[in-house]
Amino acid sequence: MSLQDYTGQVLKMTVARIADYGYFLTDGEEDVLLHSNDTARTFKEGDTVEVFLFVDSQGRLAATTTIPKVTVGKYDWVPVVEVKEGLGAFLDIGINKDILLGKDDLPVVKAVWPQKGDLLYITLRVNRNNMIYARMAADPVIQEISVKATRQDFNKNVHGYIYRTARVGSWIITTEGFKGFIHESQRRTEPRIGEKVEGRIIDVKEDGSINVSLLPRKQEALDKDAEKIMDYLESRNGAMPYHDKSMAEDIQERFGMSKGSFKRALGRLMKEDRIYQQDNWTFKKQK
Repeated sequence: MSLQDYTGQVLKMTVARIADYGYFLTDGEEDVLLHSNDTARTFKEGDTVEVFLFVDSQGRLAATTTIPKVTVGKYDWVPVVEVKEGLGAFLDIGINKDILLGKDDLPVVKAVWPQKGDLLYITLRVNRNNMIYARMAADPVIQEISVKATRQDFNKNVHGYIYRTARVGSWIITTEGFKGFIHESQRRTEPRIGEKVEGRIIDVKEDGSINVSLLPRKQEALDKDAEKIMDYLESRNGAMPYHDKSMAEDIQERFGMSKGSFKRALGRLMKEDRIYQQDNWTFKKQK
């Protein structure tokens, strides 16, 4: 096999000779440069060195003693360091060169592309031109690393990372290792690939996978809705032309909540004696 066949992999090589700018390593047939920028160690001729083989910015095969978390066939979580619209997302695998996850391997909808700081579960692939690219884990790979949830996990709060998304929903792997699905009805906005989200388990399937909701619990939602109404009243000197008979469309446009949620929040605020209604207006009660 040629050395190029080991691109993206870890290999043990021997120091053949020393140069001012690094070391030439050999597998007995071919040589590759280990630049001094790609190692913090010093070697002498004849030393055995474990290196990762990659392609440098000039398109040449090169070596580094930094062994990345991901190699060809080996998966791990890596951070996004940059996103370029015409290219894709660049990922930090631990070496001096960032690895590209190409736009063709990302969702068609750019709104759910990952952002800087998001985490992706990937491996490496090498194309016909011997260039290294990232490849996101498919569902069977996630299945292999997942652990089964039990009925005791029902209603627990969880957080994790989105590894797949679609109009019908999003797929998550939690920090516990649970593999889950978030139906579109259980999220207010569609999360990004690689985004960290928090939710709660609303169902545990027979196979140990879970259904997750990103929506707040009813009490939490009621708290937020009530405070949103109070904030709006404060911004209008304690009076607003919205009440429990207002049109659902107007409520949705102004407050981003359903009419039912709006009425529940109003009812709570009236019960707490914080507001009152008069002539189709709502007023904040003065203390």
